[in-house]
Amino acid sequence: MPRERPPAEHAEAEAPAPEVVEMVPEVEEQEERWARLLPELLQEVVRRVEASGGERWPARKDVLSCAGVCRRWRDAAVAVVRPPAVSGKITFPSSLKQPGTREFPMQCFIKRNKKNSTFYLYLGLTTATVDKGKFLMAARRFRRGPHTEYIISLDADDLSQGSNAYLGKLRSDFWGTNFKVYDSKPPYDGAKASSSRSSRRFGSRRISPQVSSGNYEVGQLSYKYNLLKSRGPRRMYCALECPSTQDTWENSLKTKVRKPTGTTVLRNKAPRWHEHLQCWCLNFHGRVTVASVKNFQLAAAADPNDPTSSKDAETVLLQFGKVDDDIFTMDYRQPLSAFQAFAISLSSFGTKLACE
Repeated sequence: MPRERPPAEHAEAEAPAPEVVEMVPEVEEQEERWARLLPELLQEVVRRVEASGGERWPARKDVLSCAGVCRRWRDAAVAVVRPPAVSGKITFPSSLKQPGTREFPMQCFIKRNKKNSTFYLYLGLTTATVDKGKFLMAARRFRRGPHTEYIISLDADDLSQGSNAYLGKLRSDFWGTNFKVYDSKPPYDGAKASSSRSSRRFGSRRISPQVSSGNYEVGQLSYKYNLLKSRGPRRMYCALECPSTQDTWENSLKTKVRKPTGTTVLRNKAPRWHEHLQCWCLNFHGRVTVASVKNFQLAAAADPNDPTSSKDAETVLLQFGKVDDDIFTMDYRQPLSAFQAFAISLSSFGTKLACE
């Protein structure tokens, strides 16, 4: 039987309900306390954390933890931590799309998993050719009809274009000789997303207004056809929209106007024939130990109208080579970013029907 409600007079006679007082959790109090620190003191805290063993990973994760306390701590970390072009260190995810150093290469390596067609990029932690490494990003190869795509993501377990960790992709033609590099974000203000259906991130509607539904073309790669089928190294040509060394750091973490920087043209350095070894050779300075048709070095293409450009053509901006069955080194310099260097290196995997 349902229980009857008491009469109104009995209800009024009941003891009043205790007053509810909203209590601020202790965690929120501590967070507010940290956020109230003076900006100068905040910067000094982050500076000391970075100086106390935070030069390399994994100790550098303490610097990243400071940036994750709250917005004011993040701003303090941005003011203290220098971009890769200046410090030679990769700290934030945005660093992956910022240019590397000019004086020395950023040494990385790629691990390949043939079973699931996945490639993992790591930052080298020591001077050794291969070490434990710091994971940076991953890519997986997919077959889309006559085309092949490499989806690049910050999350090795979520390699889809709809993911928040999605960085961009590399797309090839049927022959595997022509590629296009797409970025998930516009390279500069006013850039238009590619209008082709194949370059869209989502089939119909966007998941969120903050997430772009398109991809932005930031580069093209091509391998020259080998019509005579003669044995020899591959010949590469790259045209990329490289990030600016002056604008990128502030623009990625602050709100400022970004302008196009122009196109950077790269060509592979021609190897020389070694009579004694009977093979084509390049000087990788000990970073490559296994002969492979995938090995290459890229340098800036010489400008016939600029006499000083011949000196820049001798500087290797990206080198990629094999050191084990499924391990490859990847070293890049300014003006390339880790994302661009990884995309170019991915193009070397797979058979080039018209080049070999």
